[in-house]
Amino acid sequence: MNNAIYINDIQTFMPNEPVSNDEMEEYLGYIGGKKSKAKAIVLRSNGIKQRYYVLEKGTQKALFSNAQITANAIKKLQNEHFGLESMEVLSCGTTMPDQLMPNHTLMVQGELGLNEIETLSASGICLSGMNALKYVYYAIKSGECESGVATGSETASLALRAQNFEEESKQWALLEANPTLAFEKDFLRWMLSDGAGAMLLQNKPNTNKLSLKIEWIELLSYAGQMPTCMYSGCEIVDTKPVGWRNYTQAEIMEKSLLGVAQDVKLLNENIVEYTVVKPLKKILGKRVLVEKEIDYFLPHYSSHFFRDKLYAGMQEAGLEIPYEKWFTNLPRCGNTGSASIYIILEELFHSNRLQKGEKILCYIPESGRFSTAFMLLEVV
Repeated sequence: MNNAIYINDIQTFMPNEPVSNDEMEEYLGYIGGKKSKAKAIVLRSNGIKQRYYVLEKGTQKALFSNAQITANAIKKLQNEHFGLESMEVLSCGTTMPDQLMPNHTLMVQGELGLNEIETLSASGICLSGMNALKYVYYAIKSGECESGVATGSETASLALRAQNFEEESKQWALLEANPTLAFEKDFLRWMLSDGAGAMLLQNKPNTNKLSLKIEWIELLSYAGQMPTCMYSGCEIVDTKPVGWRNYTQAEIMEKSLLGVAQDVKLLNENIVEYTVVKPLKKILGKRVLVEKEIDYFLPHYSSHFFRDKLYAGMQEAGLEIPYEKWFTNLPRCGNTGSASIYIILEELFHSNRLQKGEKILCYIPESGRFSTAFMLLEVV
C-alpha cells in the first residue's frame, strides 16, 4: 500500500488557434442559415472571451479527433525522468468519444503506439476526467503499480456544428414558436469548447521540482434523487429519457438526438444545492477542511453566471473561501468539460506561483444528473 500519491506533471493540448466570440459561428456554422438569437445572451452571462475548437474555420471540418488531442497532451508529459514506455496504467475520461466502440482509451493507446498496459475508459460528462484520475490514484495507492496517466478531453464542437441541426432547422418555425425549447437547443453551442489535459501520477514526488500530493478525492452522485438535466443521444419524454435506439434514423436527425441539450431551468434551480451544499456538508463531516489553510480554490464552473451562487453555496455549507483565493482560466480557455480541471491545474502548476506546503482545493460539478467532486492537493 502506497501512503502518498503525487501528481508530478500536468500537460494540455489546445487545438488550433483561439476562437473569439465574434468568430464562433464561422466555425460552428449558422443553423438554418440564421444568426443565433441566444448567442449574445449566453455569452454575456458566461464570461467566456475565447475558446478552442478542433474545427477548421468556414468548413466545419474536424482537424483533430478526440483521441488525437488526448494523445498529444500525453506526449508532452515525456521528459528525462519519464517515458511513455514506462507507463503502467492509462485512464481516460471524456463526454463524447469519437465512436461508440472501441472505447476512448483504447483509441488513445493506439495513437500512442503503446502495448501491454492496463487501460480504463471513464464515461460521464465533466466528472469523467475525475473518475479517470481516481482510478489511477487507486491503482498506485493499492501498490499494483508505480505510475500512471489520467486524462480528460473534449471535442464538443463536433456535436455543436450547424450541419447536425439541418433536419431540425427545417422545422425552425415550430422552435421559434416555443422560445424555451429553442433556447435549450441553442444554449450549449455557446458554452462548450475543446481541449485535452493529462496528468502523470507516481508513488514518489519529483526530486528536482514541485509536485502535488493528493490528500483525497471525493466523488458523490445524486442521480437517485435527481432527474436528467444535461443529455445527448436521447429525448426527454414525460420527464424520462428515451434512448436514440428507440427512434428511426430519420427521427434521430429530425430531433437532433445526437446533439447536446440542457434543461436550463432545472440546472439553475439545483446545481448549487446538489453539487455544493449537500455534498460539501457531507465531506466536511468526514474531512478536516479549514478555510485559512486553503491557499487556492480551483472551481470548474461552466459560466461566470454561477460564480456568486457558488460562493453563497459554499458559505451555506460551512466553507467560505474569499474570491482572492479563486483561480480559473474559463475566460481564456472556455468550458472544456472533463478536461477543465486538468487545464486549470496545468496553468497554476506551471505558473511559478506555488510554494511548498500550500493547499489547493478543486471543485468539479456535473449537471448530467447532478454529481460532484472535490479534491484536496498539497504542494510538496
